[in-house]
Amino acid sequence: MEKISFRIILNPKAGKGRALGRKEEICARMDQSGVKYEIVLTEGIGHATELAYASDPAQWSVLVSAGGDGTANEIVNGLMRRVEEGKKIPTLGVLAVGRGNDFACGVDIPDKLDKGLDILLANHRRPLDLGRVKGGDYPQGRYFCNGLGIGFDTIVGLEAAKMTHVHGFMAYVFGALKTFIRYPKAPQLCLRYNGKEICCQSHQINIMNGRRLGGIFWMAPQGKSYDGLLDLCMLRQKIGRATMANIMFRYTKGSQAVHPMVLMDKAARFSISAPQRGLVVHADGEKICVDGDALEVEIFPAALSLITDIGGL
Repeated sequence: MEKISFRIILNPKAGKGRALGRKEEICARMDQSGVKYEIVLTEGIGHATELAYASDPAQWSVLVSAGGDGTANEIVNGLMRRVEEGKKIPTLGVLAVGRGNDFACGVDIPDKLDKGLDILLANHRRPLDLGRVKGGDYPQGRYFCNGLGIGFDTIVGLEAAKMTHVHGFMAYVFGALKTFIRYPKAPQLCLRYNGKEICCQSHQINIMNGRRLGGIFWMAPQGKSYDGLLDLCMLRQKIGRATMANIMFRYTKGSQAVHPMVLMDKAARFSISAPQRGLVVHADGEKICVDGDALEVEIFPAALSLITDIGGL
């Protein structure tokens, strides 16, 4: 039987700095369990990627992302760089100590640290799909574990990230209000997938591996991160503020599929072009571009092994 060992990459700035305060609790539980572990603090943007890339499974059998969606995104990109070079990788673990924790939610990891540690130490595993987007600032591609957004929700997220005195759900509320006031123009674009082509002006497209964005918006309420498919949630045409507000309320309930302006579907690959540019894109909250013209998005089935609550599957 494998002797489990944990390398925990903790982002001290996650959760607007609150994650660092959870370090002692993590250490106490790990010490109590008697497992081999170390905690490494990230020192800036991109450091978690480098730490993940340098993590040899011969030394650490499990690499734990202790932070939010941005930390997990950096870590999976470091692990996938190892994969691309033909190197072995550790199993992925998650402790949800960030702000939104949408990726953790989508893979059945609770945001209560004690329960997250219970799951981590129980060591039940299943495959995890990853998405990859090519385009914008990443012509060579960037992996994502939770979801990709184009348009309105990306702008809301960028505004929320600027908030210094407001956190979590309320940051997204104020970000959404600011974006509603501006109400950016919907770009003209063409989306191609499964032999279909949809050309329109759209304020928002989401391509999800997980289920939720922004802490409260269920863009793919039935999504599964282990089914080999990405979930599409798209506005079919340009809409006004009132309709957008109605649809956003539906996102909080996961009931948008019945709205005539919303298209929900699944595919393994999507191609998006915008001849007049204007694509504002994020992947797991990380900026991909602010004036893009083309994207290629695809799924990598069972790219990683993940420790999760398999009882919830």
